[in-house]
Amino acid sequence: MSAPAPQDQLYAAREPVFPRRVKGKFRNLKWVIMLITLGIYYLAPWIRWDRGPELPDQAILVDLAHRRFFFFWIEIWPHEFYFVAGLLIMAGLGLFLFTSAMGRVWCGYTCPQTVWTDLFILVERWVEGDRNARVRLWKSKWDARKLRLRLTKWAAWVVIALATGGAWVFYFTDAPTLAVDLVTGQAHPIAYTTMLILTATTFFFGGIAREQVCIYACPWPRIQAAMMDEDTLTIGYRDWRGEPRGKLKKAEPGVQQGDCIDCMACVNVCPMGIDIRNGQQMECITCGLCIDACDDVMAKIGKPRGLIDYLALNDEPRERAGAQPRPVWKHIFRPRTILYTALWSIVGFGLVFALFIRPDIEMTVSPIRNPTFITLSDGTIRNVYDVRLRNKHGSQELFGLALNSETDLELSVEGVDGSLVLVPADSMEIIRVYVQAGPDSTAATTDRTDFTFWVTDLSTNERASVDTIFNGKETN
Repeated sequence: MSAPAPQDQLYAAREPVFPRRVKGKFRNLKWVIMLITLGIYYLAPWIRWDRGPELPDQAILVDLAHRRFFFFWIEIWPHEFYFVAGLLIMAGLGLFLFTSAMGRVWCGYTCPQTVWTDLFILVERWVEGDRNARVRLWKSKWDARKLRLRLTKWAAWVVIALATGGAWVFYFTDAPTLAVDLVTGQAHPIAYTTMLILTATTFFFGGIAREQVCIYACPWPRIQAAMMDEDTLTIGYRDWRGEPRGKLKKAEPGVQQGDCIDCMACVNVCPMGIDIRNGQQMECITCGLCIDACDDVMAKIGKPRGLIDYLALNDEPRERAGAQPRPVWKHIFRPRTILYTALWSIVGFGLVFALFIRPDIEMTVSPIRNPTFITLSDGTIRNVYDVRLRNKHGSQELFGLALNSETDLELSVEGVDGSLVLVPADSMEIIRVYVQAGPDSTAATTDRTDFTFWVTDLSTNERASVDTIFNGKETN
């Protein structure tokens, strides 16, 4: 009886990618961006910013305990979440803009997954050697040397991952204080748990999964096509110049050979493990390393650079015919990118405008409706209100409450002799306010009377107001 025919596998095991080291302008650009982004991420929580004796002095702080966000001189309160929403909209529009202009440059240069993967590969190269050495090590059997190299690499990865998780928690409380508490074992368990989770995910994403995160977990490769068109500059292979490819050799009579010598340099340096010569692919993050590798080979064999380069699809017919491509600025400045830039600018200017016109004091008024009014023994009608006073100054301020002058209503504050309220620095105070109308007052015998609460900062004379209703006893 014959054996059953083998079935096709639905899942192919991952082939590890070992990118080779390369030098060039795009690799240098990636190094610079890595240093800047990692420097900002690791060092930002340690920057100090003096806001006064009663406020935190950490420049960038997400203060969950008091529900505020500090960014240097800017303070965002919970009710001002529209600033965060606006920044997220700007980030989305910026991503659309750059993708429309130059493809997945975010993915290739500044995405955290790319930056940390580059760092992990750099450590791997230092420990295990360049591509060929790492491939041999991967295929070799386990022995003392392989175990030593792997443990050294993994230990370095753990240190990087731990520093990454530690830097993240520093954004949510005072960094120097938390650092001491973490070392002495006095930090809150949430801090240790968060660090443990971020350390594990950083180690896995940057060291183990790598390109798999970009291919399978990230949604952007599947969305980017909607942002790109024939004018988008993205990395491509000039097959009309490179084909037919072949090994470098003396040309035989009557045999045409392209510039590509099939050296595989572009494939060996690709962190995604793809061959750009096969055309546009979802996996390509347009990092430009294949350009550096190919340009280096072209220079060595005396061929023009640019066999692999940033290209626009609508330039292909022109170049095939021997004409020069259109200027780069004509590809970048076109209706789609201009629209994205305009929308991005409108949102940005709107946020800046809102930031500069927002007041330093705010007031909200909530009438107590159960009951709607109280009749005192002398016939006076009383309404009760909860008033929230928000002081955004860095020092405690004395606020004065008053009613509009056109009304004959009287105001008093619970627990305070008069109408002056001391509000602590950078906080909100909730006070109970009584508004009364005498028996002979028009407001007392009218169902609803409009009036205005006013609050004045006595140190700066800045004012805020809220319109509300006084409920009286309607007479027939």
